Amino acid sequence: MTATLAQRPPRIWKFWGTTLWGLFVFAAMFIGQIAVVAYFALRQDVPFDIAAAIHVVGGGLTISLSVIAGLPAVLLALWIAIRLSRTPFADYLALRWTSWKNLLIGIAALVVLVTGWDLLSRALGREVAPGFMGDVLKSAQADGALWLLVVAFCVVGPMSEELFARGFLYRGWSESSLRPAGAIILSSAAWTVLHLQYDWFFFGEVFSIGLLLGYLRYRSNSTWLTIVLHGLNNLAATAQSIWLAGSS
Repeated sequence: MTATLAQRPPRIWKFWGTTLWGLFVFAAMFIGQIAVVAYFALRQDVPFDIAAAIHVVGGGLTISLSVIAGLPAVLLALWIAIRLSRTPFADYLALRWTSWKNLLIGIAALVVLVTGWDLLSRALGREVAPGFMGDVLKSAQADGALWLLVVAFCVVGPMSEELFARGFLYRGWSESSLRPAGAIILSSAAWTVLHLQYDWFFFGEVFSIGLLLGYLRYRSNSTWLTIVLHGLNNLAATAQSIWLAGSS
């Protein structure tokens, strides 16, 4: 019996398996992140009320450490799900490098897309960057944790989110009846839900970026490509927010 089980071939979780394990990975990410928030909340020397909760959750240092704490939780949850599929971890998540041509195409496409959203935002009289970003950056600067915030937003966050969305979710859903096109749309929607701090306009921008990253994941068969592009996009957005905060 044991020998028979050991010889079972590797497999990819399909639609429902990917969905259920995806919820498991999301829960792990949430627990990892909320644990940091709870720690800072318990350290408060003042009575903890709604105002204190908002202050803790919106702190630059808290957010940075929260995002960083989410990565090992995501990696552990993904390792469990993929281990049970008996597929090599790197192969399941498409952790392979791609060509420099694909990287340059991805950067160019991302610049065009984000620039289009910025121009639309200005045309509608909206702020180009989310307002809360400026507050988070100022809070991080006050705590001497701006560098930590940059690492969290531009390195750790993209790794967690891309491994989850374009790595795990896309892989399983693309090999189900959804096929790659449906997997790109659904994984982009799931990724967008992770950004509840935004309003409807920035939701649209995030979703469109997700579609682009999903297509590039399909085209290149490389999640490392989307991790790098995601990180570059966040770096540009962070630099823009720092510049806007400094000029206001």
